[in-house]
Amino acid sequence: MEDLKKALQENKIIIGKDRVLKKLRVGKLEKVYLSSNCPEVLKEDINHLAKIHKIKVIETGKDNEQLGTFCKKTFSISVLGY
Repeated sequence: MEDLKKALQENKIIIGKDRVLKKLRVGKLEKVYLSSNCPEVLKEDINHLAKIHKIKVIETGKDNEQLGTFCKKTFSISVLGY
């Protein structure tokens, strides 16, 4: 989670399913973080695309509300990447 904190400080974070999937399809991310309650279908899509481009996927162990709070946002976050 330290690298996630650093990416947050540098404003390099991409938040949201659509934006993360778009970047994943072209291999423009280093890592993807998933909340513990991320929908299973979305996890499968992300893992599949990440495997193609050799991008690391990390399950945070935090639910989407906790992940939103961690990122200092007022909304829930299921997926983010940088």
